[in-house]
Amino acid sequence: MSDQPQPVASLWEWQFQGLCRSTNPDTFFHPEGERGPSRRRRDARAVAICQECPVITQCREHALSVREPYGVWGGMTEEDREEYYRKQVREATA
Repeated sequence: MSDQPQPVASLWEWQFQGLCRSTNPDTFFHPEGERGPSRRRRDARAVAICQECPVITQCREHALSVREPYGVWGGMTEEDREEYYRKQVREATA
């Protein structure tokens, strides 16, 4: 294995295999002001798609590493990611 940096194209290659590419982006990103049951249903649909996706791990790792603020990524909602970050802080300070 080389210590040379990977070309940018290969870093993002996984995105071409995402099931989200053949799904309306509105499934993964909430409209302004969406709350309650409507948002939970949309998020659940997006997460269900992610669960079948061959690149869920790469997508999740990307979202967590860049702290994606919006949308469902790698089967994690915005709230899931926020909880993950809070847990990381708690573990680091424990």
